[in-house]
Amino acid sequence: MSVIRTGGGRSVSFRPRALLVGLGCVLVALVVGVFAIGSGEYPMPAGDVVRTLLGQGNAADAFIVRELRLPRAVTALLVGAALGLAGAVFQSVVRNPLGSPDMLGFTHGSATGALVVITALGGSSAMLALGAAVGGVVTGALVYALAWRRGMHGYRLVLVGVGVAAILTGVNSYLLTRAQISEASRAVLWMTGSLDGRGWDDAVPLLCAMAVLVPVILLGCGRALRMMEMGDDAAYALGVPVERVRLVLLVSSVLLVALAAAAAGPVAFVALTAPQLARRITKAPGPNLLPALCMGAALLMAADLAAQRAFAGHQLPVGVITGVLGGGYLVWLLATERKAGRI
Repeated sequence: MSVIRTGGGRSVSFRPRALLVGLGCVLVALVVGVFAIGSGEYPMPAGDVVRTLLGQGNAADAFIVRELRLPRAVTALLVGAALGLAGAVFQSVVRNPLGSPDMLGFTHGSATGALVVITALGGSSAMLALGAAVGGVVTGALVYALAWRRGMHGYRLVLVGVGVAAILTGVNSYLLTRAQISEASRAVLWMTGSLDGRGWDDAVPLLCAMAVLVPVILLGCGRALRMMEMGDDAAYALGVPVERVRLVLLVSSVLLVALAAAAAGPVAFVALTAPQLARRITKAPGPNLLPALCMGAALLMAADLAAQRAFAGHQLPVGVITGVLGGGYLVWLLATERKAGRI
């Protein structure tokens, strides 16, 4: 660990390996993003994409890159980063590698909110995004309220979240059976998780939210979260207001998950996988918030590229790719945890 002294007697500590892993993930995400932007019915070489992004392309290339494909790539980066960071927070707070929004019911709540809009209101894309955000936030508040009992315990939060997720799965299935065929098709596509047709209207709200929430998590609560991983009693002894910090972290993470779902649907397993991969690569203890954020962006960008090129002439929803790969990783993680005697 390295320490940098700042003014006023303060110091900032960081791990060089974690920083290098984060920078490497950012580089991978950007390179993959260039190839993803060049994919489609009008393929473009990577060099032409870079020149167009730098303002040196012709008018046709500029329209295709900046108006049609760049918003999708930016949305993928933002959604992946939001899910990676939120997953790292949840896993650290509950002290469980399975503690992710996919398992705790928050993505199910976002899906419920979107389904209500689609089936009952028949709303526009903006209303669908709003419904997903509201559904995720309401579910987060419900899980927190049910899990609270003179404080918050990680395993209690996981158990309540799993139960709420099971209930919402039934509710979502019922809403699908009540929908018209066209509405059900639209709902199923959204619930799979898709970046197809995403524009700046989808990316900007999430970008604005991350500009506020990411500094709150990384700078405002990152040090306290590292102390909380030692246990609540140790954190209290070190002067950390545990319950207040935990509430701020959970609210911020639920907002990130809800807005990510509003932008691209409930993309599965990125929040579960990204923090685990970041921790294994950095080989560092603690929540690894920044590496998890960068890893999430790289994972979803790579999954989107695979979704575009896996089958010639046909694009898959990105949630199909993350679901297949993330499900395999979950099975491996469960087997590893059982072998180690932790479950």
